[in-house]
Amino acid sequence: MKEYTVEELNSKLDRLIEILCEEEKIDKNKFNLDEIDIGSKRMIFRGLSNQREPMPLTSEFMKLQDEILSYEREHKPIIDVNKLEYKSNMTIFLGDITTLKVDAIVNAGNPRLLGSFEPCEPSIDNVIMSAGGLQIRQELNYIMSKQGHPEPNGQAKLTKGYNLPASYIIHTVGPMIIDRVSYHDKIDLSNCYKSSLELAKQSGFKTIAFCSISTGVYRFPRELASKIAIETVLSWLKENEFPLKVVFCVYGDYDLKLYEEQFKELNLI
Repeated sequence: MKEYTVEELNSKLDRLIEILCEEEKIDKNKFNLDEIDIGSKRMIFRGLSNQREPMPLTSEFMKLQDEILSYEREHKPIIDVNKLEYKSNMTIFLGDITTLKVDAIVNAGNPRLLGSFEPCEPSIDNVIMSAGGLQIRQELNYIMSKQGHPEPNGQAKLTKGYNLPASYIIHTVGPMIIDRVSYHDKIDLSNCYKSSLELAKQSGFKTIAFCSISTGVYRFPRELASKIAIETVLSWLKENEFPLKVVFCVYGDYDLKLYEEQFKELNLI
């Protein structure tokens, strides 16, 4: 594990912020970098990274960014999903999806599929992109430029995980609920899981971790979403007979309770 002094970390963050400010023609002095702590600098760097449009990354930037992000990764409690307990090849994990050592994590994105451009937004999309690095946005921009149109609901795209403990990220777009959940919304959400599982199978993955797709700012009711997620995955596993271990990564106690209740109804606990 590479260790850095506080002074070294400060220096790296100062330079990263300076590079991003130069790109956007922002006066870095407004941040008073000499007067704030390392935690505040880290949030400034994250915010500037979040709002950066996809464009070429210099080797200096990538080196410094990867040093910061890999340092942070190595100082998190990384969870090897192979050591979790499974029933019918499925399990529930309460915690941060960016700490999972897994073949692929599933990210709930938006139709642009480039991540959130809102600085430090607490969405799963922003969290995953911020921990993995700007190379994710670059790779997605290449994919989406070739595709030539926004990503439809229920499909899936694959990128590397870069600075995450996960080797890859599967990106999918779930339905946004405006008024009530329609039949097509349910189908779209189910297809997010099916498409992600199919992509994992095609890629030869043995482990995959899902976030609770569409249950954040997209407002899909969490109880119904958990039911669709578990039933879709269980059905897919039975139909495919593919040795894939599936983790449902939940963030809070309420979601944990919902998933556990669904597991009990299906005799999975």
